[in-house]
Amino acid sequence: MNRYPRDFRGHGATPADAAWPNNARIAVQFVVNYEEGGENCILHGDAASEAFLSEIVGAAPWPAQRHWNMESIYDYGARAGFWRLHRLFTGAGIRPTVYGVASALARAPEQVEAMKEAGWEIASHGLKWIDYKDHDAKAETADMAEAIRLHTEVVGEAPRGWYCGRTSVNTVALAAETQAFDYISDTYDDDLPYWMDADGRDQLIIPYTLDCNDMRFATPQGFNSGDQFFAYLRDTFDALYAEGVDGAAKMMSVGLHCRLVGRPGRIQALKRFVEYIQGFEGVWTPRRIEIAEHWRAVHPPAVRGLRPCQMARPEFIEQFGGVFEHSPWIAERAFDLELGPAHDCAAGLHSALCRMFRSASRSERLGVLNAHPDLAGKLAAAKRLTAESTAEQASAGLDALTDAERAQFSEMNAAYVAKHGFPFIIAVKDHDKAGILRAFEQRIANETPVEFTTACKQVERIARLRLEDMF
Repeated sequence: MNRYPRDFRGHGATPADAAWPNNARIAVQFVVNYEEGGENCILHGDAASEAFLSEIVGAAPWPAQRHWNMESIYDYGARAGFWRLHRLFTGAGIRPTVYGVASALARAPEQVEAMKEAGWEIASHGLKWIDYKDHDAKAETADMAEAIRLHTEVVGEAPRGWYCGRTSVNTVALAAETQAFDYISDTYDDDLPYWMDADGRDQLIIPYTLDCNDMRFATPQGFNSGDQFFAYLRDTFDALYAEGVDGAAKMMSVGLHCRLVGRPGRIQALKRFVEYIQGFEGVWTPRRIEIAEHWRAVHPPAVRGLRPCQMARPEFIEQFGGVFEHSPWIAERAFDLELGPAHDCAAGLHSALCRMFRSASRSERLGVLNAHPDLAGKLAAAKRLTAESTAEQASAGLDALTDAERAQFSEMNAAYVAKHGFPFIIAVKDHDKAGILRAFEQRIANETPVEFTTACKQVERIARLRLEDMF
């Protein structure tokens, strides 16, 4: 099967309102990444020094050497930056979520004690702050298990949330496989939580952010001043708050690092943003675990409907082989396309089926046209239509014609077929009986090439309506 795993569909064009507690218009969730003491360092058994997210422009790993400046910058986050953030958030009455690297937490007993006393959530940020892109699944699984064990030992309870950050392609699946986490945040693909199918089990995903994130103080294309950081956070908040006012409340994540925003020249921007949002009505500033608990209670996993991209060929053809009248070959060809989650809906599957219809030869498409019955014709009278065609014709009252109307349809059917070589086709659910008759009279006059194109479009429209009934 040619299947594409990425999900471009998400919550769709009109996401449901998050329905945050107390009718909040927005959930603003602050994350404090605690990584200091968990970064790459030969003291930690790593092959080289750290080179990521620091004040050193163009930093590169130093193989088999300690990088004193890099270590010192990370140390600042633990020694000063953390406490500056702690004072800000406790003073504002906000409890953030900590993404805590387990080995870093083990080296920070006072900071962990302060987090717990303030009621901050401590989620797992992995065992070490290293890149897992080249790790195999077995090695990554072992580190994940050790991260959970060490976190539990250091914090006193197991982490309920997970965010690795420097992931492999396997990270999310492996984290879900543990069944240890109420939520996983290693995605950046939405403004709302969502449920992911993890081998038949529903796993809650709470997406994170790399744009509303102080890491951009340490990237080439990023924030050069606190004013830029504040302006970007403010504009993001304003846009999402307005959506909440309009009845589609969202979530805003703000990512922070002790050694970055914890510097005096940056903390003021964060302070201004906290004060800014506190001037609005209906702003909820929860920990991530509270979002997870709310989502599970208010937006539980939906009953699983049709999932064409997961069907075996026989099931797929049996289910969709009749969408185009008596033409299962269209479904057979569509099954071989690159299908994915985007096709698990009426619009998506209609696209796949129509592609096969449109790419077929003219004679094949003509065969599909000729597979359609005459409107109110002999097959209808003999009750030999498909169930779909019977319901469709009945929806427009074509099952209850007078003798005169039936004779009129028969005469027009004959004239149309004689001229064009295929039956008159129209999506009857879009019309009433009078409208169908008007279209009949107008389209008989068309040139056959024009009418062939029109009929094909009507075939596609009928297919779409049938799929909407299925989904």
